[in-house]
Amino acid sequence: MNEQRLAVELPGLTLKNPVMPASGSFGFGDGRIALENDLNQLGAVVLKTTTKNARTGNPQPQIAQFPEGVLNSVGLTNPGVKAVVQQKLPALRTKYPDLPLIGSVAGESVEDYMIVAQQLAESGLLQALELNVSCPNVAEGGMQFGVDPRTITKLTSLVKQQVDLPVYVKLSPNVTDIVECAQAAALGGADGLTMINTVYGMRIDPVTRRPAVGNVMGGWSGPSLKPLAIRMIYQVAQQVALPIIGVGGISSAADVIEMYLAGASAVQVGTAQFSDPLACWHIIADLEEELDKLQLTSLTELRNEVKEGFLNERR
Repeated sequence: MNEQRLAVELPGLTLKNPVMPASGSFGFGDGRIALENDLNQLGAVVLKTTTKNARTGNPQPQIAQFPEGVLNSVGLTNPGVKAVVQQKLPALRTKYPDLPLIGSVAGESVEDYMIVAQQLAESGLLQALELNVSCPNVAEGGMQFGVDPRTITKLTSLVKQQVDLPVYVKLSPNVTDIVECAQAAALGGADGLTMINTVYGMRIDPVTRRPAVGNVMGGWSGPSLKPLAIRMIYQVAQQVALPIIGVGGISSAADVIEMYLAGASAVQVGTAQFSDPLACWHIIADLEEELDKLQLTSLTELRNEVKEGFLNERR
């Protein structure tokens, strides 16, 4: 494999390829898939979302699988930022000293985000942070941080003032205007965007007459999410000059190319791992063949071509 063909440069991140597991997929590098395979072959690893205090998550069942996707209401289960900084991160960094690591930050208040972001950054073990703004803002009556552009700007700006790492904002699709939300993140000083998080959904079991997950509703992901992700990335890429990490329904190298054509500069893979635990590795192995089909020398060439196309469309 020619790593130069697949190499990606993003703020704070030098990636040998554009593929990384989405937050939650590999835990803190201590999940089964992560323990049984070489993470150094990936572009980067996005860690499980961390909150100020430990969380046990939502009622069981937390995950329901369907042919067309997965509904999850895990509820950001994690041991809390103190345990992550003192135990999880050192163990992972010792095993993988050169692997780019991205911490995922969440909270119930702006202050929570700032505390978690600061402690993760001060560990010196991460290359970037990703703000999960799809969390309920307790101070605002439970409304998600990511649905209010003013809140996105404020949150991003305060975190940026608190840390010296690049900050990527993971946008929620559960909004009226995704471009406005992306512009709000840019205004707050975001270094990049991750698009998109899960769609708020629900499934009901006809036999039990009960919701499929214990929390009644949850985040929907999988192949059926891809058209929405592609559309939103395309819209944002034409209006906001920030690099985008595309996520939503990716299960093949062809999907990665489609994300690039929409305007992404790297990708995250999540739900595909339910059916193929080695999805990330398989996608990386197939990427060069996809570039050959398009007669492209590198992903950088593809990205530059797409960027120039967007500029021409705006003229």
